[in-house]
Amino acid sequence: MPGKHQHFQEPEVGCCGKYFLFGFNIVFWVLGALFLAIGLWAWGEKGVLSNISALTDLGGLDPVWLFVVVGGIMSVLGFAGCIGALRENTFLLKFFSVFLGLIFFLELATGILAFVFKDWIRDQLNFFINNNVKAYRDDIDLQNLIDFAQEYWSCCGARGPNDWNLNIYFNCTDLNPSRERCGVPFSCCVRDPAEDVLNTQCGYDVRLKLELEQQGSIHTKGCVGQFEKWLQDNLIVVAGVFVGIALLQIFGICLAQNLVSDIKAVKANWIKHDDGYKLLK
Repeated sequence: MPGKHQHFQEPEVGCCGKYFLFGFNIVFWVLGALFLAIGLWAWGEKGVLSNISALTDLGGLDPVWLFVVVGGIMSVLGFAGCIGALRENTFLLKFFSVFLGLIFFLELATGILAFVFKDWIRDQLNFFINNNVKAYRDDIDLQNLIDFAQEYWSCCGARGPNDWNLNIYFNCTDLNPSRERCGVPFSCCVRDPAEDVLNTQCGYDVRLKLELEQQGSIHTKGCVGQFEKWLQDNLIVVAGVFVGIALLQIFGICLAQNLVSDIKAVKANWIKHDDGYKLLK
């Protein structure tokens, strides 16, 4: 209609998505830096930072690795997402979404493979636990982790108490001079609710008894079986946690990609206006 002009809205970067992504990632950045700092502090306390070869000397898993790896990944992702959103940097935003997508597909592949190859996973878990049983006294953090697992799942060893024969301090060989010979750690013991003070010697010589007699003193079920039972009993909760994490990752990827599209649209509009201005000149 004459006298009326059509108004075209200029493309712009959505502030809500931008600052939501910024705030979301700054939390992850801070948490990641905290985990990383705790891991490095723990290594410093154990003298690992001054003797890097100590990392390979330990036969089992050093739990500090979990803090360092998780903290490092969270810090990198948090930094890329936070700075990328704040500075509208498409390179950092693409890095954030690709890295997050890669983690998502690795988690998905791991879940599918774990479901398909259940027996292989069970054997690997058994092998992993037994390796850590061997190194029980080599690292205080590993020792605390094993004790926590055995107490939480009311278990002992990977498949049973006799797995502690793999440890040089607990094995039943005649050459073993240890006072803990033919015993198990206190975390294998059946706790007496009436006991106020923890008896750390409750597992001494317990494997010299018959199996029926052991059942009154220690947990005789293996941690692999107990862990499987725990998963079955808490399947809905575990599945809910994994689905929640997956949805957060997908949401983060979509948010980052949407922001990249907005930034590209704004830049394209600038170029178009700049070209038009040059033609007018």
